[in-house]
Amino acid sequence: MANVSLKHIYKVYPNGTKAVNDFNMEIQDKEFIVFVGPSGCGKSTTLRMIAGLEDISAGELKIGDLIVNDMEPKDRDIAMVFQNYALYPHMTVYDNIAFGLRLRKLPKDEIHQKVLEAAEILGITEYLNKKPKEMSGGQRQRVALGRAIVREPKVMLLDEPLSNLDAKLRTQMRAEISKLHAKLKTTFIYVTHDQVEAMTMGTRIVVMKNGFVQQIDTPKNLYNYPANKFVAGFIGTPQMNFFEGTLLKKGDSVAIKFDNSEAEITVPYSMLYKAKPAYLDGNAKVYIGLRPEDATIANEGGALIKVKVSHKEELGSETLVYGDINLEGDGYGEGSTRIIIKDTGDKEYNSGDIITVALNLNRVHLFDKETEQSVLPRIPEYNYLDCEVKGGKLKFLGAELDLPEAAKCADLKGELLLPTDAITLNGSLKAEVVSCEKIGGVNLLALTLNGKRLYAVSPECVEAKSVNIGVDFKKITVISGGEKVVTPMPEVNGFACKFVKKKAVEEVEENGKTKKKKVIRFGFAVGDNFFEASEENSQKIFAALGIKKAFTAGLKMECGAYDLAVSEKGIAASVMETLDYGCEKFLKCKVGENTVFVKCEDEVKGDIHLLPDFGKVGVVETERDIKII
Repeated sequence: MANVSLKHIYKVYPNGTKAVNDFNMEIQDKEFIVFVGPSGCGKSTTLRMIAGLEDISAGELKIGDLIVNDMEPKDRDIAMVFQNYALYPHMTVYDNIAFGLRLRKLPKDEIHQKVLEAAEILGITEYLNKKPKEMSGGQRQRVALGRAIVREPKVMLLDEPLSNLDAKLRTQMRAEISKLHAKLKTTFIYVTHDQVEAMTMGTRIVVMKNGFVQQIDTPKNLYNYPANKFVAGFIGTPQMNFFEGTLLKKGDSVAIKFDNSEAEITVPYSMLYKAKPAYLDGNAKVYIGLRPEDATIANEGGALIKVKVSHKEELGSETLVYGDINLEGDGYGEGSTRIIIKDTGDKEYNSGDIITVALNLNRVHLFDKETEQSVLPRIPEYNYLDCEVKGGKLKFLGAELDLPEAAKCADLKGELLLPTDAITLNGSLKAEVVSCEKIGGVNLLALTLNGKRLYAVSPECVEAKSVNIGVDFKKITVISGGEKVVTPMPEVNGFACKFVKKKAVEEVEENGKTKKKKVIRFGFAVGDNFFEASEENSQKIFAALGIKKAFTAGLKMECGAYDLAVSEKGIAASVMETLDYGCEKFLKCKVGENTVFVKCEDEVKGDIHLLPDFGKVGVVETERDIKII
């Protein structure tokens, strides 16, 4: 069995269309991964690239420890189940299942044993002598699964295998495939456009749209913590209600005003700690999301609003009541005031009735009106804090820190953008730990500093009740009067380069004699410097660009400040200034037209040379904006 690694995977067609854009994921051994999204989102294309049925435009695909970009499908140790079953109509079920094993020239006894075992697992032993035309759709799908599992592949790929079945049979086959995954204990990658299939089968789900990954998470987290409006609306049946409105902070509470209606609810400000202050001014437009089950027909409890009933759908155990929070609206169209309520009561409601609805405020979702990204991310990027700079000291939340030379500025009052990853767990400020939540391999710490909320991220879980914290000043932003007075040091340096070939002569030993031999070296040219590329990186360049374009395409080399070193030879640079952040110093340098930053504790001035760590360097093709390395 094996894990699957996808790093910066792209699929770009000759006309420039990006079917898959910068797909990154680590799939663990024995996981059941589901790719889901609307037609044309790139999910099947990604699956076919894993299978080897589509060429990868750029990126690295590994199955186990092997890079398989250029490996034939038959050599990847994968098996694929197609939407249309792809069975041979003239062969019996037995022969269809055994076909691939016979091509591999396995002994007859071994083939017979594997076919019988697969048939027993799938419950099709009695059909082994039949032909596909004599079987139902569900039975044919079992045969297709049997043909895949007899190969005992490292990875099972399933491309919408249930889409041709009726609803009842799909439900049955979902359970069969989940049971099969548990029994085989191998990695499953499953593609579907049906979010119910995704939610009921996957250990993790990849939601895609227009070639981009929108979110990768467990079914429960996708449902409870959607990263954007698309994911929120795609996951869940019936889909989430979306209203347009504004948020206005009033002391310790926030008023949520629904546009085009009289509806308004109030929530504690503590619910919106993670929101940017800009969203709380009463002017910024947001989408207000609420799932139908979080709206209850009741005269008390929760935040109450009035709704005009338009129609209903009886579903037996529950009723979907459709209405409008605009009492002049009709509730039929998908407008910004239409609401769907999931009701489990027995009371009858008629068109035109005005009812009172209680909203569960703990389940409210908020999204930016323009970007549609969540206003309340699980891991906030920044803490947005009022601050003051006076006499070289930064004051915020009742605390005070000396600003290092690189971050010093004139006295001011403004706003501090403090990234959650800029709070260090070693410093002079004592904070209380409210909670520590593990989210996707990162621990989110909710802290209070002088009674005020603060968020930080940590690779380790913190169990102590209090911690000493500090600030990584090279990551902060200070804004005053709408201007950025203190800016963070860029995390990534970029400078233009070319992929080139260079003729060279090397000495080789042949028959005990030293001879000179002409060779061609491939590498990257930055200015007048040539850096030889590893064979692996050269192959990535050729695979992504082709042999001719590899030497003409515009490229950009990327690396961090810690991945460059001052050296006697290398890229010519001139030091502009030294940035002193207290515990660290960096050189701000000019390389051609580019400005780069280099970690360096020594006092260096004038002209220098920089040597990149090519084990950590990335390369981007600028024309198509594709990360090749």
